[in-house]
Amino acid sequence: MSDTQEHIIMLPFLALGHMIPFLALANKIQERTNYKITIVSTPLNIKYLSSNRQNPNNISLVSLPYNSFDHGLPPNTENTEALPLKDMVTIFNSTLSLKDPLKKLILEIIKKDGFDENSCIFNVSQLHPFMKLANGIKAIKNLTKLPVWCIGPLLPQCMIKKGEKDQILESRIAKDHGLSPEKCIEWLNKHPKNSVLYISFGSQNTISTSQMMALALGLEDSEKPFIWVVRPPIGFDLQGEFKSEWLPQGFQERVEKGNKGLIVKSWAPQLQILCHGSTGAFLTHCGWNSVLESLSEGVPIISWPLAGEQAFNSKMLMEEMGVCIELTKGVESVIEKDDVKKVIDVVLSTSGKGKEMKEKANEIGISIREAVKEEGKFKGSSVKAMDDFISTLLCTRNLSS
Repeated sequence: MSDTQEHIIMLPFLALGHMIPFLALANKIQERTNYKITIVSTPLNIKYLSSNRQNPNNISLVSLPYNSFDHGLPPNTENTEALPLKDMVTIFNSTLSLKDPLKKLILEIIKKDGFDENSCIFNVSQLHPFMKLANGIKAIKNLTKLPVWCIGPLLPQCMIKKGEKDQILESRIAKDHGLSPEKCIEWLNKHPKNSVLYISFGSQNTISTSQMMALALGLEDSEKPFIWVVRPPIGFDLQGEFKSEWLPQGFQERVEKGNKGLIVKSWAPQLQILCHGSTGAFLTHCGWNSVLESLSEGVPIISWPLAGEQAFNSKMLMEEMGVCIELTKGVESVIEKDDVKKVIDVVLSTSGKGKEMKEKANEIGISIREAVKEEGKFKGSSVKAMDDFISTLLCTRNLSS
């Protein structure tokens, strides 16, 4: 085995919010080793990843056979982007079809690269049945004594180092969207520091018609400037045309005429918006990527968790970090315009709780940048964890040679 090159195979879940961080992780590993890395996904996702990377040596992108039609999904549906809620379980279950092609690929790599099939140090079959059901870093550390490395956040460098361009960010800019980065920056430049509320529920979430109406009325009553990424409400095609009747009559014309609001349909350059000094708060579903992007820029959060682990994220942000106020939960809750106005007024206030949340968010932003900082002899906790992870890989390689 000493004559072979180590090989890492990565299989991200079929969601764009998982794939980009996996690509960033692969790049970090590649910077520190000469390992081969293969990222595996379905054909359309591999095509997407190909357009979102530089082209480092030894990182391969391999597609596995997948036909969404075979699983009862719409044609050319290979990730959760804009996928209706009713189809989420279907795409989860469809990933089981990748098991055999993935196993075949791994066996081919083992034979091609000359690895010993019995050289695995750890296999999931060795886990205690309770551990197979458990989740979380603490559980793994305490119950199995396995090493765990916290190497995040896997954010674009431009969010960590101000002014530094980043390939992933630039390629995201090229995506078809409803608001160009240039128009976004131009609009934000017209507003005072920390005054704008940014609203987005991620790439695969939306709210109900009645909630959308209440949110719009509350925004208008607050008289605070905002950028709102709107999608068709729940029950409608997320990729379909947006209808004016889903918002109060004349709402878009009024807010845009007074330069109080910017309605964006489909997609907005989120990273640029959060990086801009005029952005003062983020109304979000609390997906983890959005949380990290917001806090890395010191932007406090109004949470509206909709699915998955988002309610837990919201609870942590409120109770442990003090950087968040929760507006409501889910798509069945009833909210009034006064509820919306109240939380906006609190979070965007320059005094009281709003000021306190902003200060705590700034502190966390500093901690995030410190964690990934590497200057001279100084290494942040994330950098140290990555180095330790790589050292363990190299040590394992030497021991098995």
